[in-house]
Amino acid sequence: MTATTPTRTHSSPWRAPRQWPDAAMAAWRHSMRFRATAITMLCTSLAIFIICVVMALVIRSDLFESRKDEALHNARLSVSQAQNLLDSGQVGDDRAAVAALWGETQRVLGRAASTDRIVGFFAEAEGDGFAPSGFRSLRPFPALSNELRTRVITVPGRQAWQSVELPQDDGTTTAGIVVGQLLTIHDVGNYEIYMAYDLADADETLLFVQRTLWFAGITLVGLIAVISWLVLRSVSTPIIEAAETSARLAAGDLEVRLPVRGEDELATLGRSFNAMADSIENQIRELAELSLVQQRFVSDVSHELRTPLTTIRLAAEMINDQKDDFDPTTARTAELLHTQVQRFELLLSDLLEISRYDAGSVQLEIEATSLAQLAEEIVDELRPLAAVHDTELRMVAPGGYSPVDMDPRRVRRVLRNLVGNAIEHGEGKPVVITVDSNQHAVAVGVRDFGLGLRPEDVDRVFDRFWRADPSRTRTIGGTGLGLSIALGDAKLHGGTLEVWSELGVGTNFVLTIPRTDATPHGQGPVPLEPQETLADLGDLTQPIVVPDDRDGGRS
Repeated sequence: MTATTPTRTHSSPWRAPRQWPDAAMAAWRHSMRFRATAITMLCTSLAIFIICVVMALVIRSDLFESRKDEALHNARLSVSQAQNLLDSGQVGDDRAAVAALWGETQRVLGRAASTDRIVGFFAEAEGDGFAPSGFRSLRPFPALSNELRTRVITVPGRQAWQSVELPQDDGTTTAGIVVGQLLTIHDVGNYEIYMAYDLADADETLLFVQRTLWFAGITLVGLIAVISWLVLRSVSTPIIEAAETSARLAAGDLEVRLPVRGEDELATLGRSFNAMADSIENQIRELAELSLVQQRFVSDVSHELRTPLTTIRLAAEMINDQKDDFDPTTARTAELLHTQVQRFELLLSDLLEISRYDAGSVQLEIEATSLAQLAEEIVDELRPLAAVHDTELRMVAPGGYSPVDMDPRRVRRVLRNLVGNAIEHGEGKPVVITVDSNQHAVAVGVRDFGLGLRPEDVDRVFDRFWRADPSRTRTIGGTGLGLSIALGDAKLHGGTLEVWSELGVGTNFVLTIPRTDATPHGQGPVPLEPQETLADLGDLTQPIVVPDDRDGGRS
């Protein structure tokens, strides 16, 4: 039965509203175009908002002043016509004539005024004659404040006005203005005349203007955002192309170049970048050719030296075998010759191995091998050397017994180098070799309790021919290439070789080899930074017991 593999769909972070803040923050950090557009929109929106508010306030003030002046002028004109009518009338003490004149005055006010909301109140009498009563408007009239009526009475001949809420027939209210002024009937008395003007048309005009301003402002912000996005796109696209091209060039694609368009600053940048890329490509090719020549030189010289070196080694061995027949000085010379010829042969072998690594011609001879057995063999092999340095070798192997595919010759060489260095630099203190494994990898750690390394020296410990203390004499004939070759062997297996060191505490090397072709990940079987100290060792050594049944043993 065939299993169906689920199809993965990548949804946009902008689809879910809850993800918008995170998406906006990510775009702000990673997109110069988004950041510049957002800043432009924010500043533009703020500027347009301030302009719209200021313009709305100014228009509102101007519109109100215009309607107020119109209402005052209309009220003054109508009261003036009514006053002229009263001044021209000769009614005397005739009550009927006074009433008729007052009625005609009301009709003049109604015709001359641009409003049907007019009221009149009797203010004060002049003499003992007949005084007609006031009148009221047929339309709803706003309540008059005492302040307004006081100003009208105390300042004859002057207009007084007040903003009010004007009631409508349907019970609603609109903005309005009430204008008051005295009207005088000779020998009768003074009357308070109030006219209410509706400013609803002004409110509608103001609302229309405000809507127009806001619509124009929002439209302008949108247009500016689109224009900014397009302009920034035309500028940022070449920058993005340059960044991507630089990344490809840094990744090793020496043929990549920037497209050059036009003659502007970006085109100049593109030409300069391409010229730089050409120069880098030429220099890298020259360095590669020089490196290849050097590799061939080292390889050829090493091969050519093997034949005379073999002859010299045989002669040195023959002389060293007969050193007992020589005088002490000659015997010592023969012994030194034999030792240095061996060291020279080891150096030549390491140089050949390094040249193979540089040429990429190293081949692994894979066999299923127990890392714990290899470590035990190396420990037994180097016990005489440890005895010379008065160093105790301790083996701890809770795992690593089951066979793992590896090149046993190269792994054995790595272990021999690590344990030998630990003996030489361990200052006579115990050296602990730890082997363990898990489901992903097997590992071996070599820990000494010597002087340790400085932090800046730890980064260089795998460099070729590097020595932490150049004044220190080598006692086991090292060539300065052992750790570099060991690191190469670890990488060939897809594994790692790491180092931890601290001054006055010691050094720990950990070789990790994966069980498969995958690179080891996470915490390895053997921790890089050891937890135990020299005082915690005790009886730490564990015997190596390889089970007869490999499948039943611990891995």
